[in-house]
Amino acid sequence: MSEYIVQTTSGKVRGYLRDGLVEYLGIPYAQPPVGELRFKRARPVTPWEDVFDAKEYGPESVQFDEGQLKGSEDCLTVNVQRPENGENLPVFVYIHGGGYNTGACNVPLYNGRSFAEHGIVYVAFQYRLNVLGFYDFTTYPGCEDFESNCGLSDQILAMNWIHENVAAFGGDPNRVTICGESAGGASVVNMLACPGVKGTFQQAIAQSGLPNCVMTHQTARENVNLFLEGMGWTEADLPKLRTDDPFTFQKGNAYVAEHHQYRNPGMFLPGPVQDDLLPVRPIDAIRAGSAAGIRLIIGSNAHEGTTFVHPEKTGFPNSWAMIAEMFEKNGNIEAFPDIIRYYHPNAAAYLKKFNEQGSKFSAETTADAPMSVVGAPFIDFATDYVFQMPAIKVAEGQKQYTPDVWMYRYELVTKSGEGSGLKASHAFDLPAMFANKDFHFSKFIFDGEPEEMVDGIIAEMHGAWVRFTKTGDPGWPRFEGDISPVRIYDRQTRTEVLDKLYFPGVV
Repeated sequence: MSEYIVQTTSGKVRGYLRDGLVEYLGIPYAQPPVGELRFKRARPVTPWEDVFDAKEYGPESVQFDEGQLKGSEDCLTVNVQRPENGENLPVFVYIHGGGYNTGACNVPLYNGRSFAEHGIVYVAFQYRLNVLGFYDFTTYPGCEDFESNCGLSDQILAMNWIHENVAAFGGDPNRVTICGESAGGASVVNMLACPGVKGTFQQAIAQSGLPNCVMTHQTARENVNLFLEGMGWTEADLPKLRTDDPFTFQKGNAYVAEHHQYRNPGMFLPGPVQDDLLPVRPIDAIRAGSAAGIRLIIGSNAHEGTTFVHPEKTGFPNSWAMIAEMFEKNGNIEAFPDIIRYYHPNAAAYLKKFNEQGSKFSAETTADAPMSVVGAPFIDFATDYVFQMPAIKVAEGQKQYTPDVWMYRYELVTKSGEGSGLKASHAFDLPAMFANKDFHFSKFIFDGEPEEMVDGIIAEMHGAWVRFTKTGDPGWPRFEGDISPVRIYDRQTRTEVLDKLYFPGVV
């Protein structure tokens, strides 16, 4: 095995040859964030003297996922998959999603084999999630020594560790593409704005990101107060965070997920806050040139909202009253009629009746129809508000500092997508992007579809991501603004020049 031992800044690491690829799994990049380091930002790992045996993935972050408590506080590890031969290879770094709440980079869907087989060094890492990673307790009494953005600090340290060490694994630190989906896509956008990762990558792909999922210390309190309510705590109980079993915190975390939309419509689950690590909101930072020169692919799926908008326990507003309350709290209620005109299936009649009543729009006065009648407008609103419009704003901002910006939209509605009502929903692009037909989620999406269609969309999407990683060009025309070429991934993948219908400009 000596031929697969590499020297990193942290010590020697032993990899393993598996089916033609060399894998280095579960390498610590930070000190375990336990004990006195709980709720502290990531600290560089203490170098080891012996050879680290990188044989298995490390555990995911503490989380409650699919009805199970899983993970470990000691979770800050990085994984590398590379071809058996080659030096100065392009590098693809994947940041997993899961709403900053769940997920892990060792999910089989995210296996990097399909990239490594194309001569790419594939890297992925774990980071802290939910309460331990993205709850901000720093404004509460007794928590003054806690640090904000612990999960973001993990990502920043991981990116710097990769930059310093990827050459040891055969990668070129000057040819690094970062990519992520969902919270991973939002993390990619954050990386474009974070001073602490400048110079660690040259290209970025943001899939279905949530660029506006960044809060101030003050707005973050809205979710933390819900957490306290769910735990049955007062502020006097917060010192328990230092020593209690972290799995007990998932009770309050689950409560936040179930109640946050009803308490604060339109608000995101806990994510990064603005502080010294992320001093400017990402879209504004990008507009000011924080990522000048970085080549960017950004896009979303056609029906993202079907994953999040529900009649009960909804993840985003599911009624006109909730949207009205959202606009009221944002001090923008005067724009609410424009939302009605754009999304309501019978806008003219709705507005005429409302005006005849002499009412003013508000959460209290807005008449609602059942979800079963007008569910689609709220799904479309969530798709635009959370994903599509912010992606366009990121593209427009980055376009000022580099011509190399591309947009895409994933529109493939498979038989299972149609039958389930999810259509081309959130994360439905991942099996094609990872060229993975065997994972259970992939099998659900592609169930009953012709093999040639499945192979075709994989070749199109995965092929474009590989091409971009290796050459800096995905193979379709660049983003131009309001009227722009957009790559459409569908049964017949194509490039369309889309106009204002794609950029409604009302959210």
